[in-house]
Amino acid sequence: MEKINIVYLDAYPLEGIDLSPLAELGEFTDYDNTLAQDVIYRAKNADVIIVNKVLITKEIMDVLPNLKLVCVSATGVNNVDVEYAERKGIAVRNVPAYSTESVAEATLAYVLALLRNILYYDRYVKDGSYSRSGLTFHTARNISEINGKKWGIIGLGNIGRRVAEIAKVFGAEVSYHSTSGKNTKAEYPHKTLELLLEESDIITIHAPLNKDTKGLIGAPELNVMKKTAVIVNMGRGGIVVEDALAEALDQDRIAGAGLDVFENEPLSADNPLLNVKNRDKLIIAPHSGWASREARELLVEKVADNIKKFYGIM
Repeated sequence: MEKINIVYLDAYPLEGIDLSPLAELGEFTDYDNTLAQDVIYRAKNADVIIVNKVLITKEIMDVLPNLKLVCVSATGVNNVDVEYAERKGIAVRNVPAYSTESVAEATLAYVLALLRNILYYDRYVKDGSYSRSGLTFHTARNISEINGKKWGIIGLGNIGRRVAEIAKVFGAEVSYHSTSGKNTKAEYPHKTLELLLEESDIITIHAPLNKDTKGLIGAPELNVMKKTAVIVNMGRGGIVVEDALAEALDQDRIAGAGLDVFENEPLSADNPLLNVKNRDKLIIAPHSGWASREARELLVEKVADNIKKFYGIM
């Protein structure tokens, strides 16, 4: 069998992960990241391109004569012109459900940290306030339990369902909202978005970004929420209107928020979320909720499986 030329154009999210399952399949080259102007040169001899966020457009496919397969090392394929690839006879394969456990656990971590005011109490000890107090206990900020809370989930896909299972184990009362309106027959109560926001103590978002979810949570929606409620977005940036969220936090209209995703990534230096007055009410991370070691190892394994299946190696 002819040796397969495989080029991974943006492997930096897999730093520290063994890529030998890919390297064993042929002539393998990986780059940390690839700028748009360098894609064609780096992939000129590729039979297989692996990408995460690098764009694979019509123009690129037209000048890569050997290209047979585009493997997206993620679930979404919006960075690839899939329709044109199909017309060219180029296969496109993604990797669904590799990070379900990682994102679900990250969601739980955010919720617990917000309900228990972990950021505040950590800072209180580290800045010396606890040592200076002379007191054994300090409970100035509210500490809440998940048990008995109403947990509303926006988007009940693989991750949303896993989060629902975890929420139930912790004693929460789970309900959900389908952003497409097509998934309304699950085992949990389905509610309108307004009712879900109005009733829930905890709201977590696990939906894709599309015409139904763009700007879904803005000022009117945040105003409907309880002042004691927290919201966590683990879906996609752009679902939550960031300046409206910053304002809601500054005006104490909600108790807290957690974001792992942003409308523009990386986060711009002038994003209003970076200037929230009460920083203890906001937990933000650089789109890392998916990236447990286990999830990234599974991702490599599944990309390798996609290549093997395409070439009939398995």
